[in-house]
Amino acid sequence: MTMNTPGDIPDAEVAPKKRWRIPWVWVVPAIAVAVGIWLAVQAVLAQGPTVTISFKTGEGLEAGKTKIKFKDVDIGLVKSVALSKDYKEVVATAELTRDASKMLVDDTRFWVVRPRVAGGSVSGISTLLSGAYIGMDIGRAKENRRDYVGLETPPVFASDVPGRKFVLKAPDLGSVDVGTPVYFRRLQVGQVTSFELDKDGSGVTLNVFINAPYDRYVNADSRFWQAGGIDVTLGTDGLKVNTQSLVSILIGGLAFETPAVSLNWAEAQPDTVFRLYPTRSEALRVQERIVETYAFNFQGSVRGLAVGAPVEFRGIQIGEVSAIYTRFDPATKRISIPVEVKLYPERFTSRFAKEPKGGRMASDPKALADLLVSRGLRGQLRTGSLLTGQLYVSLDFFPTAPKATIDWSHTPPELPTTPSGLESLQDSINRIMTRIDKLPIEELTASAQQTLNSTTALMQGINSQVVPQAATTLAAARAALDAAHSTLMPDSGLQQDTAEAIRELTRTAVSFRSLADYLQQHPEALLRGKPEEKK
Repeated sequence: MTMNTPGDIPDAEVAPKKRWRIPWVWVVPAIAVAVGIWLAVQAVLAQGPTVTISFKTGEGLEAGKTKIKFKDVDIGLVKSVALSKDYKEVVATAELTRDASKMLVDDTRFWVVRPRVAGGSVSGISTLLSGAYIGMDIGRAKENRRDYVGLETPPVFASDVPGRKFVLKAPDLGSVDVGTPVYFRRLQVGQVTSFELDKDGSGVTLNVFINAPYDRYVNADSRFWQAGGIDVTLGTDGLKVNTQSLVSILIGGLAFETPAVSLNWAEAQPDTVFRLYPTRSEALRVQERIVETYAFNFQGSVRGLAVGAPVEFRGIQIGEVSAIYTRFDPATKRISIPVEVKLYPERFTSRFAKEPKGGRMASDPKALADLLVSRGLRGQLRTGSLLTGQLYVSLDFFPTAPKATIDWSHTPPELPTTPSGLESLQDSINRIMTRIDKLPIEELTASAQQTLNSTTALMQGINSQVVPQAATTLAAARAALDAAHSTLMPDSGLQQDTAEAIRELTRTAVSFRSLADYLQQHPEALLRGKPEEKK
């Protein structure tokens, strides 16, 4: 066996480590995978939020076609349209751009833009060619949201439009609609944004938006009224026709104004509630601070008297009729007509004198009322218009009226009344007829018959005695007249003799005139005579 010595063992050599190399065949797939990953990351990073919008109908909505726009800029697309689980609504799922994330707050609004005519304005005409789309308005809330209920009608104004919203209360809607214009001094300064029926059904509530800077003209004393149609007033100064614009005549409108006495009041806060009046005259009527309720108990007919009729004192309106009732009095077994009125004590005060405390004529209104009634203050029904037959209540003093007092035990207190002129005339006629009924008609008839018989006999005597004598006298007078007529005829002898005498007198007068002229020229002829003419 051969033994190897250490010198015989060869030295180990370190071989270099081989480097791993990617085959060229995998380079292209690797690049493709990298690009795909990069595109996927970019798609995820660029993907915007997804929202769901519920509508009552799916009219105009198409998956993959209907766009979502904000200020006419595309910010999203509807991905799907499906029915809700209860089949009552249509749910549109839409994907928005990444930049729209901050727009999706709690009070953001969505609606479908279609061709629409409302409130005198036409909108959505462009959708006739391009198709419907979903409009969007950004809210002002801070909370985020992803599911919304779409509006059935587009909002009248965007949330970023400067101005203020106010609330109007009215007994009925009239001709108002969403978008109805609101006027101030005949300038359109706002619109009606919405309306709804009150929960108790007693009226309607309207929301109006007044654009800036006109909203600063609305204060707590501003008055709103229905300005649609034509307001025609016939007064002592002629016929007046008032309207806001041609548009308000066709589609209606609202208007507001602030009385001159309150122009310097502070501006009204948003959502301030105002009353909507039917006409401008009612809106600008003085708002009474003190209103006292009384009643007049009329015994006769009140036909022609209506709620709202004026109560006047010597031509000045001091109140109005608020209610008309009927009442049966068990004690007298009679039916009367209580008329409830609202009186305004402030209208009795003078603007040229120091105003009493609280606007009243006296510190004790009851004592003053008793004093006036004791001096003859009464209520009376009078005719306000002969054409329409409308009545009003007149307060005036009747010193000869029977004594009366105010019945303070009733609520409201009752003021005494006096019959109207027509009622007084009817009473007088009734009294005359009563007296006539008490006359002895049969005895008077018998006496009248005797008088008539005597008159007949007298007439018969006149016909038999007086009439023949009168006929003879008339015949003689007729003969005398005929003789006088024949005498005065032109061809009568008397007329000829009279004419000849007149001619003789004329010739005599001519001779006297010639003699006078001769004597004036030859006065000596009175002594010497007329000289002989020379031959």
